[in-house]
Amino acid sequence: MPTAYVLLNSDLGSDESIINEVKQILAEENITYEVQGVYGVYDIVLKLSSDDAERLRGIITNKVRKISKVQSTLTMMVIEEQENL
Repeated sequence: MPTAYVLLNSDLGSDESIINEVKQILAEENITYEVQGVYGVYDIVLKLSSDDAERLRGIITNKVRKISKVQSTLTMMVIEEQENL
């Protein structure tokens, strides 16, 4: 199943509002997701899974990356052929 991990940097103090907005956006989509605030270089980690890799890319590009107060993102797509090694 196509899966992506998205690491987000946010404006200071905006983590909770971004997490809530991510949840609202993704509740309308037919995908599986997990979202967590984290300590370290990035502020939020988002895991997305769907049957359609292009759909994942579209959601990341057109919805998640356009959330206000998101400063930058790093997206890592899982290599499907290696998932069951």
